[in-house]
Amino acid sequence: MLVILFIIVVSYVLLIGSLIYGFDKVPLIQLQDLAPKTKFSIVIPFRNEASNLPILLSSISKLTYPKSKFEIIFVDDESGDLSAEIITRYIEKHKDFDVKIINNERISQSPKKDAITLAIKNSKNDWIVTTDADCVLPKFWLDTFDDLIQNQKPNMLIAPVTYTTIDSFFRRFQLLDFLSLQGATIGSFGIKKPILCNGANMAYKKSVFESAKGFEGNSNIASGDDIFLLEKFLKIDRNSVYYVKNTHSIVTTSAEENFTSLKSQRVRWASKTTRYKSAFAKLTGILVLLMNALLIGLPLLFALGVISLKPVIYTISIKFLIDFLLIFKASRFFNQEQYLSSYFFSFLLYPFFSVYIVFISMFKNYKWKDRTYKK
Repeated sequence: MLVILFIIVVSYVLLIGSLIYGFDKVPLIQLQDLAPKTKFSIVIPFRNEASNLPILLSSISKLTYPKSKFEIIFVDDESGDLSAEIITRYIEKHKDFDVKIINNERISQSPKKDAITLAIKNSKNDWIVTTDADCVLPKFWLDTFDDLIQNQKPNMLIAPVTYTTIDSFFRRFQLLDFLSLQGATIGSFGIKKPILCNGANMAYKKSVFESAKGFEGNSNIASGDDIFLLEKFLKIDRNSVYYVKNTHSIVTTSAEENFTSLKSQRVRWASKTTRYKSAFAKLTGILVLLMNALLIGLPLLFALGVISLKPVIYTISIKFLIDFLLIFKASRFFNQEQYLSSYFFSFLLYPFFSVYIVFISMFKNYKWKDRTYKK
């Protein structure tokens, strides 16, 4: 038993340690005073987002990038509220912006992939930028992308996302979990094994999207409009996929309001992991699951007399410290160190939450945006 314990712990430490090392290997991008050149098509699918759209639209109005160099395509995915009316009123008041709404056309099991594909077909520019209707965009968002495009000539840009309005322990728990994912995202780029990204903040060339045949091959999976596309772009040219490590590119959104919606979100995320093609991504998922399961099982094994107290203490302490270091680095980048005060209790709860999500994702369907999806 101790041999198995040792192998899991050492493997986990090497994994997280490599991501911590990789985090610092990704350079901070310093914006240069370049004349804007890139033309963007911003794609925003939405479904019943009337409460969030005013904040998003306000942030769009504050973008500093020349209005003549970007268009915004909203894709209405059968909204039943006033979302479309809110956007229409915005268009009428801001005629200097190139904004339009189109209705989604369902052709697959993934409404969001359908919406993005349709928007790209209707786009005028070769650079596609995707975000979500419940997000807030930073004012130098497109300037940062343009800077990297002019300097590095990439095919795809992956950019940071974090939560705001952290007003309870429940939301701090979500934030710390999300920061660990953001830290792993940045770290994986640093060791040249990208495994994660977030569709709320990414950009890519339409020509490469089309040559990769878009979402073909995974359109039967409701989620994964971001990671599966990342895998395709990496296969075409992994040296042309960059992480935008710059605070001016951080898109923010809100954490889930209750446990039911959080569970649905995490099950949706977990449902796509078995379809990953990256061996490193699969190994990462397995090791994280094993380590969390181990933390749940160790106290029971100690109580049964299978192992002594020392291995239990050492294992918990090692995971506590190495996880904290990764989250600390991410929190410092996002300027959210103040929420680390909730790390201790979040650490105690997370193994149970993580294993629970993985377990139910194997057997249960999930509900998202008032729709039920089969696993």
